[in-house]
Amino acid sequence: MASADLREELDCSICLNIYTDPVTLRCGHNFCRVCIDRVLDTQDGSGVYTCPECRAECQERPALQRNITLCNILGRFLSTWPDQEEIGIFCTYCVDSPVPAAKSCLHCEASLCDKHLRVHSKSAEHVLSNPTTSLGNRKCSVHKKILEYYCTEDAACICVSCSLAGEHRGHRVEMLDEASEKKKEKLRNVLQKLTTKREETEKRVQSLQKRRRENHEKAAGVTETVTALFRDIRKQLEDLEKRVLSEISRQEESVLLSVSDLIQQMEIKKDELSRKMRHIEELCNMSDPVTVLQEPDTGDLCDIEDRERHDDQVHGVGDLDMGLLSGSLDTLSDIITGINSGIYVQESIDILLDVNTACNNIHISDDMKTASRSPYQNRPETPERFQCPQVISTRRFSSGRYYWEVDVSKSGSWRVGICYPSIDRGGHQSLIGDNSKSWCLDRNNNQYSVIHDSEVIRLPDNIPCDIVRIHLDYEAGQLFFYSLCDPIRHLHTITATFTEPLHAALGVWRDCIKISGGVRNWEK
Repeated sequence: MASADLREELDCSICLNIYTDPVTLRCGHNFCRVCIDRVLDTQDGSGVYTCPECRAECQERPALQRNITLCNILGRFLSTWPDQEEIGIFCTYCVDSPVPAAKSCLHCEASLCDKHLRVHSKSAEHVLSNPTTSLGNRKCSVHKKILEYYCTEDAACICVSCSLAGEHRGHRVEMLDEASEKKKEKLRNVLQKLTTKREETEKRVQSLQKRRRENHEKAAGVTETVTALFRDIRKQLEDLEKRVLSEISRQEESVLLSVSDLIQQMEIKKDELSRKMRHIEELCNMSDPVTVLQEPDTGDLCDIEDRERHDDQVHGVGDLDMGLLSGSLDTLSDIITGINSGIYVQESIDILLDVNTACNNIHISDDMKTASRSPYQNRPETPERFQCPQVISTRRFSSGRYYWEVDVSKSGSWRVGICYPSIDRGGHQSLIGDNSKSWCLDRNNNQYSVIHDSEVIRLPDNIPCDIVRIHLDYEAGQLFFYSLCDPIRHLHTITATFTEPLHAALGVWRDCIKISGGVRNWEK
């Protein structure tokens, strides 16, 4: 019972629960910091502050001093006090053996088992409650009567004497059950809000977890792509290196063989010339004029024809075929272009087709990415709508470097490219590429062409083209077209000076074309 008595001394007289962060007023009474703050808040503006326990008054809001000793006692008590489920609450009158209590009488300050409860007084002053050890806290500390009311002005539980003749006289009071239900309703509202916030937080957590998984999967996919790309690059470079070095060795061997043959011929010629020189020197040293004059003429030894024939032999030796080596270097340049085209893996932004510009002879998919030939769509005629089967993007580009991809048909008839928003919307001059305000890659009758201002540049035949990648460098005034075959193939580069914002543009005369993925930033 000593532990139970100690437990009663650790209850706040306002909330009737064990102290939480206990603080002391100047009069010496202790309260939970939150409880006394709430009481003092209700007294703001009244000109006087009173203690809910002894009604001691002060003109200024009292400073709350943390009761360190009481905090330490609470800490030790809570660490050693067993749960109610473990110790149970037993009948006060069953002294021979502990019997679990069924109710507690607030008036008697005793707990009762079923047996003693049957003979207990039924008068109104004997208020019964669920079994509790905090019986003393259910009575007024001043009048020693059961707490029946709640003073809303002082936020304190009071007895009937407090409300009629005590310090709370004239204050607005409520029955404990009524006040408790009001507080529970507020708590339920708070609980509902907290539940909603927790659900929202849980959704955010799930969204972030999903995003983390997506980024992990995306990173894994990009890693695999880049690894495969560089593996292919290494193989291509190794094969190219072997071919170039083999060709250099072959040409070197051929040239060296020719040079060696010529050197051998020149050595023989040099020996013959040395012999003739010695003979001439002997003639020059002879004193007999008859012998000198009888020698044949030697002027043909160094004639011009010999010199020309010698020069032809030297030039005929040849050199390394740099033209063939340049072709290999061009192959290296193509590989580098493929690298530049393959490493742009930045986050994409959706590029959508503007249905308000779409001709009524093409259908735009619900995701605003696919355009296909269709029966008349009966959209309202507006100045911005094309009269020919074309559509442009909602997104415009006025600076920077971007690229996007378009799924095309190998058998269809289409145009893909860019245009200014000021392009005409009707007449033949409104076709993408057939004016000065648009640039495009065109496929018609299995022939690929690049068109601007009606000037046509035909591309080589047999282009494998399922996906077209379009690179735009606005400031540099460059537009690149690539075919995403294996390997990536550069089709053409257009150079221009852009003076207006640009839109992605599609024209479809047969089948359908689709913007795949989104627009991405790219760096050279």
